[in-house]
Amino acid sequence: MQFKPAVPALVSAIALATLLSGCNKEQAAAPAAQVPQVGVVTLQPKTVSLSNELPGRTSAFRAAEVRPQVDGIILKRLFTEGSEIKAGQQLYQIDPSTYEAALSSAQASVEQYRSLTGRYRQLIDEQAVSRQEYDTARAQQMQAEATVKNAQINLRYTKVLAPISGRIGRSAVTEGALVSNGQATALATIQQLDPIYVDVTQSYTDMLKLRRALENGQLQKAGANAAKVNLKLEDGSKYPLDGTLEFSEVSVDETTGSVTLRAKFPNPDHLLLPGMFVHATLPAGIAQEAIMAPQVGVSRDLKGNPTAMVVTADNKVEQRPLKASRTIGNEVLVESGLKAGDKIIVEGLQYVKPGAQVNPHEAKANPADASAKSE
Repeated sequence: MQFKPAVPALVSAIALATLLSGCNKEQAAAPAAQVPQVGVVTLQPKTVSLSNELPGRTSAFRAAEVRPQVDGIILKRLFTEGSEIKAGQQLYQIDPSTYEAALSSAQASVEQYRSLTGRYRQLIDEQAVSRQEYDTARAQQMQAEATVKNAQINLRYTKVLAPISGRIGRSAVTEGALVSNGQATALATIQQLDPIYVDVTQSYTDMLKLRRALENGQLQKAGANAAKVNLKLEDGSKYPLDGTLEFSEVSVDETTGSVTLRAKFPNPDHLLLPGMFVHATLPAGIAQEAIMAPQVGVSRDLKGNPTAMVVTADNKVEQRPLKASRTIGNEVLVESGLKAGDKIIVEGLQYVKPGAQVNPHEAKANPADASAKSE
């Protein structure tokens, strides 16, 4: 009976050991449960066609200001404002009466001097007139003939004709208005709208970088399609027809440091009008073995520099500073900081920080591809 007190002590020891064992198991299991899971995308090199989107404005392919070349009163306006005009079509009629009279007077002078020259030609052989008198009469005849030509030109100019084909704007004068040769105000303006020009501006610094990248082999030329240009209208819609790059300025604008590029677009429906603000997309080249990171996996530090969280081989998070040149769709073109095979975190970024242990899994779909499909 003296051994009974030892039994409760033994039971208590066994219970305490069991309790301690359970606590150790919970403490051992707790760290494993706290390792966050993150979705990653394994980067693979790809071939990417690069392009530049530049702002610009449309301008008429041809524009001509209609001005009078003789003085007079406008008798008629022979066109409808805003209509299509053909080259050579008569637009205005200036009072021709004074020019018709001038032409008749000049023609009479020609007949007079022509008759005098004929008589002198017969008399010069008989030495009835001197050679000098004949030469003077001949010169006066030629001068009268030139006066006739000038009068004919002035009479023709009383019919104001269209210098080019295109759409004519509003008329600045009406019937009865007095116009004069060399006046500052144009009678009307004609603009050829098909095709139409689009003038865009590009920073010379960006152009220089592109040229060096092509020379160094970092980019390849886009080939036969390099001259093609796409256009986006001011409301965000895409213009259905492609244009071609015509030329670039040979000088840099001193105030903006940019150069002007001109593209030509077909405009059969006159959807584009002079003065419109547009965005033109020009092919820049082809990048081989380019590293494209999903935009959702790229963030900015306090200084505004791009960074990305990458899972290392031992499943730890590493923050990488990036050098990114441009955004293409939902991806970022990375020049340095990432390489093929890197696992960039795209899911669960809010739960991790540099140096943390993570449990990575491949994301179900590239977020960039998913976003592109949803658009």
